[in-house]
Amino acid sequence: MPYRRLPKTDAGRIKAMKTVLDKEEAFNSRTRIVEWKTLSAIQLAYDKFMGAYLYHAGCKKNQVKHSGEGDPSKAKARMFVSHFIQVLNLAVQRGEIRASYKPLYGLQEDDYTVPDLTSNEQLVFWGKNIIKGEKERLKKGGVPVTNPSIAKVSVHFDIFFEQYSRQKRLQELTSNSGTDLGQLREETDKVILDLWNQVEAAYANLPLAERYARCMDYGVVYYYRRKEPHIEGLDL
Repeated sequence: MPYRRLPKTDAGRIKAMKTVLDKEEAFNSRTRIVEWKTLSAIQLAYDKFMGAYLYHAGCKKNQVKHSGEGDPSKAKARMFVSHFIQVLNLAVQRGEIRASYKPLYGLQEDDYTVPDLTSNEQLVFWGKNIIKGEKERLKKGGVPVTNPSIAKVSVHFDIFFEQYSRQKRLQELTSNSGTDLGQLREETDKVILDLWNQVEAAYANLPLAERYARCMDYGVVYYYRRKEPHIEGLDL
């Protein structure tokens, strides 16, 4: 016997509900086989799920659209932050800036390597540290680092950080909308299950092939098991 399976995808859930909502006889009092309460629940579930589905799809599309925008600014910001640290280290080695000031930037006094700036998070961390550290050192009467100046570093870092922050917000919107959609799936599945139970009950006394065909017409999905003999006149 073919077995019934609830939709596994969001598109499948939408199709299962829309199939019933598009059937005129589902709402006809003379031919109705599904309770009015269930039809109302299907309509409400469809509207809620479709809205959440489209919103999530829009969030993902917007995130992908803007995902590459930060690359040029990131490369520029990384270059200026890296160059600033190199120039700072050289100034310390020449004795122009005291090594004891390096911790203001989050740098170790005896470490003259440039930190890893590969990821966005690392670049944000060190960009903020460098800008903050230079401002604190200048307050103590230090001579500004030049070529690049902290002003130039700040300009390019701010451009990158603005785009990085926007992308993070888009990612958060996508994640939150996905969570909301996920919570609706269980609720939607319960409504579809109730609907399909009523459809099957309504056609329970019909001949086998006709029963499955009528249920499928209302969107119920069936599958043959592997090597299971097919019912004559029923193609799944």
